[in-house]
Amino acid sequence: MNSITVYTTTRCPYCVMLKNFLSSQNIPFHEVNVEKNPKIMQQLVNTTGQMGVPQTEVNGK
Repeated sequence: MNSITVYTTTRCPYCVMLKNFLSSQNIPFHEVNVEKNPKIMQQLVNTTGQMGVPQTEVNGK
């Protein structure tokens, strides 16, 4: 089974849409709210080069 991590923020409508889609398809995922952890946000920017959310990681990629 795939390991899915979704990086989100509190007020992001696209994050809500992604989480609703995954839930409706019974796809388990782990949510990380980057607003609550700036260190993870910086890691995400360094890794992806993107500041936008949602960002999705599947099996570590």
